[in-house]
Amino acid sequence: METDVLVVGAGPTGLALGVDLARRGVSALVVERAGTLFPGSRGKGLQPRTMEVFDDLGVLGAIRAAGGPYPVGMVWQDGRRAGEHRMFEPAEPSEEAPYDEPWMVPQWRTQEILHARLEELGGRVAFGRELTGLTQDAAGVRAVFASGADVTARYAVAADGGRSAVRRLLGIAMTGETLDPHPTLVADVRISGLDRDNWHLFPPRGPGDGFLAICPLAGTEDFQLVAEFPDGSAPDLSLEGLRKVVAARSHLAPEAVTQVRWASDFRPRAALADRFRSGRVFLAGDAAHVHSPAGGQGLNTSVQDAYNLGWKLGAVLRDGAGPDLLDSYEVERRPVAADMLGLSTRVHRGETRRGGATRQLSLGYPDSPLTCETRTDPGPLRAGDRAPDGRVDGVRLFDAFRGPHWTLLALGGAEAPGPTPRIRVVQGSAPAAYGPGLYLVRPDGYVGWAGTTAAGLADYLATVGLR
Repeated sequence: METDVLVVGAGPTGLALGVDLARRGVSALVVERAGTLFPGSRGKGLQPRTMEVFDDLGVLGAIRAAGGPYPVGMVWQDGRRAGEHRMFEPAEPSEEAPYDEPWMVPQWRTQEILHARLEELGGRVAFGRELTGLTQDAAGVRAVFASGADVTARYAVAADGGRSAVRRLLGIAMTGETLDPHPTLVADVRISGLDRDNWHLFPPRGPGDGFLAICPLAGTEDFQLVAEFPDGSAPDLSLEGLRKVVAARSHLAPEAVTQVRWASDFRPRAALADRFRSGRVFLAGDAAHVHSPAGGQGLNTSVQDAYNLGWKLGAVLRDGAGPDLLDSYEVERRPVAADMLGLSTRVHRGETRRGGATRQLSLGYPDSPLTCETRTDPGPLRAGDRAPDGRVDGVRLFDAFRGPHWTLLALGGAEAPGPTPRIRVVQGSAPAAYGPGLYLVRPDGYVGWAGTTAAGLADYLATVGLR
């Protein structure tokens, strides 16, 4: 079988990439070793920047309907409510950033929504396809599977998680550390005797004991249970095992746990792949960076990887951009992943709170080779920054950005050049977040080029396939 892009792994990263490629008319095949989508809640928090990405990919309505805001933490002591604990620093929505808070959706539901969108666009996932071999040459990539036909592709993307088979076959190492050697249990359970208005927190009762947290999963009848085992014992993932943990660490009776829907144990670690690319193969998501779940950055950083890579593959495969454009993926994403790993680790260790940085709205690419700032005295928004929302003479900018195209903003009297294919032009008064000037917004919502006049814009367009 032949395809333009082979995506290995049908988690949030692979599915988001599949959606982005499908809407660009790029032939892509997503393959998944398992027989079904991942069944657990693991990555349940969607940061505001990811909500903006999902707006663009056409799934925001389904995501909002499927989830809800995070509940306030409630600390319990000896069977009594001892006080509230705010998990996140508060934020207010604004015209520039309309999605102000993390949105809770269990990972399994996020994947269902992305999968449905992929199929709506004509894409598909091939399940039960375990990768066993990968070779490449100047023309493309050949993938071999435990069963089924080989697949040849012009490019391949490893989105197959922290134990990535693709990364192993490529011989790319990961550098990092185990943040906590003690096992941590994560499970989706049905439980009685707790309200769904709070994230219930049970601190350790004594030395050597572990914490217990039980969080209602928005949009479901389930709770996510998290328990640490500081004595190093292996968690019992059975119904009886979880009942013992809940009874020992809370005021609830064992019978309060009525069902286990999914359970896993892991050891939090932070690791970064030494490279994000080997020839025609790219690493994305957990295959490229593994986070502690404490900061709520892993799934979100992974979706940003897919969003960054998707438009670049489309530009090379469909729009005539040179293959050198793909070099910018690692240049842009690896430093961001390293920063987010540091943030996740600090949150895990209690060195910082879940505040503005975790929302990922301040991330940008100021040092990217795709960033060109031609103004000598830039205003509040510079090339490389995330393009904020706002209104230009009644036109909402996020509505203008939505889709696989580029957008040229001609604001505050700046004159736009003549029409260019695949670029939408919005002209009018300048929102305060922008200031007057010309802003060329990339398909992933960052300002690629900025100037007071169009001088130099044509040269920039040629480098990204917009001749």
